[in-house]
Amino acid sequence: MMIDWNDLRYLLAVAEGGSTLAAGRALRVSQTTVARRIAALEAAVGTPLFDRRSAGYAPTPAAQALLPLAQEVAGAARRFEEAADAGRRAVGGVVRLTTEDIFADALLAPLLAELYVLHPEIRIEIDSTRLLRDLGAGEADVAFRSTSRTAPAGVVGRRICADDWTFYCSRDYAQRHGDIPRTMSALRDHPLVGGGGGNLWRAYEAILAEYGLRDRVAIHQGTSTGLLTGIRAGMGIGVLPCIVADGDENLLRCMRPRTDHGRVLWLLTHQRVRHSPPVRAAIDFLYKRLRAQVKALNLNV
Repeated sequence: MMIDWNDLRYLLAVAEGGSTLAAGRALRVSQTTVARRIAALEAAVGTPLFDRRSAGYAPTPAAQALLPLAQEVAGAARRFEEAADAGRRAVGGVVRLTTEDIFADALLAPLLAELYVLHPEIRIEIDSTRLLRDLGAGEADVAFRSTSRTAPAGVVGRRICADDWTFYCSRDYAQRHGDIPRTMSALRDHPLVGGGGGNLWRAYEAILAEYGLRDRVAIHQGTSTGLLTGIRAGMGIGVLPCIVADGDENLLRCMRPRTDHGRVLWLLTHQRVRHSPPVRAAIDFLYKRLRAQVKALNLNV
């Protein structure tokens, strides 16, 4: 016996309405469809379920015995739908997000304010650090991270764009100097804002050393946010991530970024928590907003 469990809806509707016409109206289908599904159910159970009378459909004794069971099935289906819907809506919880301080302050902070308006039940804990948190060990739920390496086992992500950096100055600095450098050699005539901390400074310093510009550093900042602050303040020229600086109306790009670095910005999480409602909601929202910004700024993807 092969029963289409959906046909139990038609059984209940006809029993309640007393006719295929009334059942069709209740289920928003045609009377013919109701009659066909009742006939299919009767064929499956091997016995008539209704006496067809001029006054309507009357349940047979077999139907009377089956109706309570059909009602139990319908109730279980409703409870299943309600539980699934509650799961979709229950996005509350804590999401621990790790990223560099410059991305946390200049890029993600406005987006997270929008996220709070949409999902005030989600609490975001920001870990702005140069250290790479272990997502597999549960040190963070989501990482907005630049990397050129293959993701560790179990880590899944969405690519945002190439992690391009280049030299910027403030509009005030450009006005005071009347010109901005368009080549690395032209930087020789300008004070540089150095630093950034950790691996960032090591990579930045290597570029300066390559072009003989190490001695042009006029101020050394200990963090990547410090780089942004110093350049905005007009202290000199320095490197910044294009996804941050190109969207800042107070900053001017001096030259095209190098594209041979192989680094990419990712939104990463671990498969262990990827389906957690608050994590999924946060990642979906941030990905949509970040990709829109990448498109608007015409950045390399």
